[in-house]
Parts: sequence; structure tokens; C-alpha cells
Amino acid sequence: MKHFISILVLAMMALIPQSCRISYKLNGAAIDYTVYRTIHVGEFPIRAALVYAPLQQQFENTLLDYITRNTRLTTTDGAADLEMEGEITGYNLTPQAVTEDAYASKTRLTITVKVKYTDSKKDGNDINQTFSAYRDFDASQMLTDVQDQLCEEISKELVELIFNATLGNW
Repeated sequence: MKHFISILVLAMMALIPQSCRISYKLNGAAIDYTVYRTIHVGEFPIRAALVYAPLQQQFENTLLDYITRNTRLTTTDGAADLEMEGEITGYNLTPQAVTEDAYASKTRLTITVKVKYTDSKKDGNDINQTFSAYRDFDASQMLTDVQDQLCEEISKELVELIFNATLGNW
């Protein structure tokens, strides 16, 4: 019996490929860490007609935190294997769900971000794309009362969209 088990173990070892390539996938990220080690995330200044000053810092922090939590890339301020930069191009309020007395019962806050993603290691992976997300809130509420929460929720959604389009390699 011992001889049979030894032969079985040797046969199984022979079937294992001699050179394996380990690929990591975290939350959809498909990054070859033997090629990509660093990422530079630039500023995302607000270029929208309406400006909510805390939005830039909140969005940038959410993006950096998401990349740090979901990849093993090292963020750097200098040259990097991958670069991501852009601008917040839209911060808009629009009435939604008009009632019978011609007043809006809901208001929509939409945030739009233009992203330029550059892959210095592989041609054809660069992206220059605009992403948009929104949240509706009751028109009886003041924007100042719900703005922080809405911007946080929208920023998280935008970051996931951007991550999936760039580092996720869908």
C-alpha cells in the first residue's frame, strides 16, 4: 500500500506544471504585479459651474483609499507604471418627479468626472473617459443638509466605476 501511495504522489507531482504564474485578483482587479508596481494618482480639480469645495478632497481620498485597499500597487508622486488624473467637470442639480402642482418632489445631484488613465507598460490600455453618477433627494430638503452624504455616496460609486474601467480590466 505504501508503494502505491508513493507512486500516486510522484505521478501527481509530475502533472504539476514546472513554471506557474501566480495572478492576483482582488475585487475584480486583474493586475500582473510582476509588471505593475506603482501608480500615480494626480489631483482632480473642480472645473464645474457649481463648486462644492470639499468634493475634490473627498473624491481624491476615496479613490486613493479604494486603490490601496484593492490592489498591491504602491502610490507614488513621481513617475509610475500607471497614472490616473482628471477633473470634476460636473456638479449639477436638476428637478425630478414633478407633482401635479408643477413643483418638483425630488431633486437629482449629478457629479461628473473626466479621467485620463495612462499605462506606461502596455500600449492600448490608456483610457480617456467621462464617468457620471447621481443621487436623488427629497426636494423639501435643503441641499446643504444632505450634500455631504450624497457626495460621499456618489464618490464611492464613481470610484468603483473608474476602478472597473481601468484597473479592473473588464
